[in-house]
Amino acid sequence: MHVLMIACHPRADSYSAALRDAACAALQAAGHEVRLHDLHADGFVPVMSAAEHRVTNAPGGNEAHITREAADLRWAEALVLVYPTWWYGMPAMLKGWFDRVWLPGVAFRIGPGAIEPLLTNIRRIAVVTTYGSPLWLLWYIGWPDYRVMRRGLRRLCAKGCRLDWLYLTRMDQRKRPALERFLGRVGGFFAGWAA
Repeated sequence: MHVLMIACHPRADSYSAALRDAACAALQAAGHEVRLHDLHADGFVPVMSAAEHRVTNAPGGNEAHITREAADLRWAEALVLVYPTWWYGMPAMLKGWFDRVWLPGVAFRIGPGAIEPLLTNIRRIAVVTTYGSPLWLLWYIGWPDYRVMRRGLRRLCAKGCRLDWLYLTRMDQRKRPALERFLGRVGGFFAGWAA
């Protein structure tokens, strides 16, 4: 399976980077072809310029600054997102990736009544994330990042696109054994991933 992995954490020595590496290694060992975009390491610019915004709704012309990213989205059969959840949502860098890359003509078409999906090649999405909050608080506030992925992002992909959510709550209070267990869980999950 063609897997596009988007990783987002500013530090190469972070726990998020360890999760990225575990997921990537397990997917490759299972025979999947992985294209990794580490947004910070790649120097991705998350801010949309005025020039880009002028052509946002012009399919084709709006891809001038994101040719690699658009090509990889069209190539992918699965999308894996690895990021820490900050302030109940994805980091600004990752939000900027969606703003600049998931454009009309790439991710969707503006139809007469609603947007129409164009990433029907993507049949599976997995999110690997950590939260500082306890689980009950995520439920209380409505689990914003999960809702965005489940109701928004997934809608632009293949019909019936599967969403897998691997998460660790109370991240800042966890001791090394709990962190290692979750790391093993992530590796084991992707080692058994099938199309």
